[in-house]
Amino acid sequence: MERLPRQKYTQEFREQAVRMVREQELTIPEAARRLAMSEKTLANWVFRARQGQLAGQGETRRPVTDLEAEVSRLKRELAEARMERDILKNATAYFAKAQLPGTH
Repeated sequence: MERLPRQKYTQEFREQAVRMVREQELTIPEAARRLAMSEKTLANWVFRARQGQLAGQGETRRPVTDLEAEVSRLKRELAEARMERDILKNATAYFAKAQLPGTH
C-alpha cells in the first residue's frame, strides 16, 4: 500500500476522532477507517488524550487543505482497489488452471 503524505489535522478534528473511540466505543481501526486516516496516528491521539497531552500535538506542521486530504483518501482507495484486483487476477488464474484437463 502507498505511504500517505504527512498531514496536519485541526485540533477540533483530533478531539472528535478521540471522542469517536472513547464515547462511541469504536475500535481504533474502525474509527480510523471511517475517518480515512492512519490507525497509528489515531492510536497516538488516543494515548496522548488519556495522558492529557492532546492539545499541543502537531502544532509545528502546516494545515492540510481539503484538496490534499481528498487526494490522500483517493490514493488510499486506489491502492486498495489495485490490491483487490491483483488478488482476483491471481485467483482467476488459479481456478482457470484447475479447470484444464491433466493439470491436477
